[in-house]
Amino acid sequence: MNLRKSLEAEQGLFIAEGEKVIRRAVGTGFPVRSFLMAHRWLEPLSDVLDTLDAPVYVADDATVEGVAGFQVHRGALASLERLPLPTVEDLVTRAHRILVLEDLVDHANVGALFRCAAALGIEAVVLSPRCADPLYRRSIKVSMGAVFAIPYARMPNWHEGLGTLRASGFRLLALTPDQAAVPLDKAPMGERVALMLGSEGDGLSSRWLNEADEAVCIPMSATAMSNGVDSLNVVAAGAIACHALLRP
Repeated sequence: MNLRKSLEAEQGLFIAEGEKVIRRAVGTGFPVRSFLMAHRWLEPLSDVLDTLDAPVYVADDATVEGVAGFQVHRGALASLERLPLPTVEDLVTRAHRILVLEDLVDHANVGALFRCAAALGIEAVVLSPRCADPLYRRSIKVSMGAVFAIPYARMPNWHEGLGTLRASGFRLLALTPDQAAVPLDKAPMGERVALMLGSEGDGLSSRWLNEADEAVCIPMSATAMSNGVDSLNVVAAGAIACHALLRP
C-alpha cells in the first residue's frame, strides 16, 4: 500500500473507484488512462466509456481485486492522470474563505474535510507539505468526489507558508480545543479568512498557533467538559468551523 501511494503521486496518476466518483473525475477534466471493471458496470457507465478513447478491461470481481491489490467494493475502477497543481498564490487570488490543513496524515480525514468544504462554501484548501494526498483512493472515496470540486494547492515550504497567505490579505484563524481561546462565533471574520486545522493527534503546531492572527475555539458544553469530553475530532470540528465561516 505504501508503495502504491508513492508510485501514484510520483507517476502522476490516481485511482477513482465507483460510478459516481468516476463520473465526477471525468467530468472535472482529468484525462483517463484506462478502466478496470466487472461486466455489470459496462452498461451503467456506457455513456462515459463511449466518449473516451481509453482501454476498458473487463474481468470478474476476484480478478479485479487481484489486479488492484485491494478490496473493490463498487466493482469499477478508473486510472486517471493528475493535473498540475496551482501555486498557493494563484490558488487564493479570488478566494475569500479557505481551509489550511497542517500535517493531517489520515487520508479519510482529508477526504471528509474536502466534503465539508464543498458543502459549506469553502473556496479552496491549502495543504502543508506533509498532509495526506487528496487524490489517494481512500481520500477520494470518503469525499465522494469532493476533492475534484474544491481546488487545492500544497505549500512548498512549511515555515514560509502562512506568510504567503497573510501577504495575500488573509486573516489567519487557528482552531484549537483550548477553551480560553476566542469562541469561533465571536471572532471577527473580515473579507478574507483562512481557517487553520491541525493534525489528528497534536493539533496545530506551536509555530502556526503563534503565527495566527487569532486562536479560536468551538465552545464545549459544561456537561461535556464535566464528563471529560473537551474536544471534537478534526472532521467534526472542521464541519462546524466551516459553517461558522459563512457569516460576514
